[in-house]
Formats: sequence, structure tokens, C-alpha cells
Amino acid sequence: MATEVRHLSGSAGGVGSMLRAALPTLPVVNQLPGVKKTSRELPDLAVRRDDVLIERDHVSAYAAVCGFPVKDTVPVPYLHMVAFPLHMAIMTDQAFPFPAIGTVHLENRIAQLRAVRIGETVSATAKAENLRAHSKGRVFDMSVTVEADGETVWESTSTYLRIGKGDKENGEKGTEFSPVEHGAATWRLGSDLGRRYAAVSGDSNPIHLHPLTAKAFGFPRHIAHGMWTKARAIAAIENRLPDAVQVEVGFKKPIFLPGTVQFGSRQDVNGVEFAVTNPKSGAPHLLGRTTAL
Repeated sequence: MATEVRHLSGSAGGVGSMLRAALPTLPVVNQLPGVKKTSRELPDLAVRRDDVLIERDHVSAYAAVCGFPVKDTVPVPYLHMVAFPLHMAIMTDQAFPFPAIGTVHLENRIAQLRAVRIGETVSATAKAENLRAHSKGRVFDMSVTVEADGETVWESTSTYLRIGKGDKENGEKGTEFSPVEHGAATWRLGSDLGRRYAAVSGDSNPIHLHPLTAKAFGFPRHIAHGMWTKARAIAAIENRLPDAVQVEVGFKKPIFLPGTVQFGSRQDVNGVEFAVTNPKSGAPHLLGRTTAL
């Protein structure tokens, strides 16, 4: 059977998408037809956005929130802004087996094959695949390909975990990243960071917005978006990266807002290894590395 390809139009994503994502987590509501999750497998579904214009105002707003300089090309992680609504369209589909909210973003790999210019038009396709056992539940990959003028310019793979009955002996345990010592850079993150990033990304997951909305989902306070943390880390080493580059990270402990973190990096012949850590304990919030392509 051929993969179903569904097309999104307009800006996609946003608060409406998050409301759909929340429904399967609500008692009683999550048993209603059209909301209840009944599938045990990933749907054979690809979701696509065509002819998305890369606009300077939005890139500049994203750059300001994430710490990038203003340039005529987009930051390496920027095209996740195009990809994220596709993630949500798949995870809020009735055939998808897990609620979107409560699914944990474990890892993210981005491969930028060439710099993408402001003013270009891109098309993106996403598919959920590779459902497998994990030591803490089940994981799957959300794979995205972005094209411009008929060529692939950017790819990403986000690995998500649904916590549950895991396979501690044979299940996947995740990618190994090297630890990096405390860095000299200290970042003080305001309470409004999650709301500021949500405004440019469309990721309005309530765990990132306010203490009260985060507490409703089991967090003592709201937490920074993982993809903001990755973007901010890339911004700190951006002047050392080639145009064709892969950046992969593992998301570790959440960053509670407001909060303070430290950034450290080291460079070798293979690329840059980096970390965002707790300044008191040294525990990692994010570990990552870059590789030239």
C-alpha cells in the first residue's frame, strides 16, 4: 500500500494544533470517538507543506530569541520552524498511537546540506517511522526533508519517547555523547522565555508557558523548549560551523524557568562538542556535537 501524502496549507500549527494535542490527555474526553487513541502502530502517513516563503521578519524574530546574528541566510536550526507543524499534524492524527503532549523529545539531528537564503521558497515533508523498544518505553523518529528548487537542502530526525513499559535489557538506550566541562558562558533565562519562543515557533505546549499550566502536566515550574536550547547552543558556536554541517544533540534534564545554565564547548578535527549544564551540579541539560558534511 502506498504511503498517504497529506498537504498542509497556510501557516499551520499554532494554538489550535496544541488544543488538538491536549484532547487525548483529558479524562473522559480521551474516550470519545475521534479522540481516543486505539492504534498500536505508526500510520503510513507523510505530511507536506509546499512553497513556504522564508521571510526576513520571521527569521529576524527567531534570531533575536535564540541569539543568532542577523544575516542573509537562515540559522542552521531555523527550518525546524517549517517542520514543526508537520510533526504536530502527524501526532494529532487520529491514527497516531500516542498523545502528542506527554511525548518526550529525546534527541534531534539536523543536517544542513547548504545555506538557505532569506527569500527562498521551500517545501517540507515529514513522516513518523521506526517505532521500537526503548529501556523506558517506546521510541520513534520524526523524519523531515526540506527541498528548495528541487534539491534537498535540510534534513532532520527527531527521536521521541513515549514512557511506558520498557525493555531494560534489549531496548534502545539512546545515543552516547561525550561530556563537556563547565564553560565560561553563563546564560540567565527569564520566566518569559518559553512564551517568547512559542511566539516564533508555534510550539505552545503548556509545559513551556506558565508555572500553572506546567503544574497541570506534572512539572513544578515551566521549562525551556528543547529546540530553543539547541538553537541557543548552535548560536554560541555559529561562527565556527561550515555551511554544510550536521548538528546532533541529546536532551537530558529539563531547564526550569527562570533559571541559569552554563555553556561549554571544545573543538577537534571532527567538529565541535558542546554542552549546556547546571552551573551548580554540572548535570547536563543538553549534550551535542557537530560534523562537517
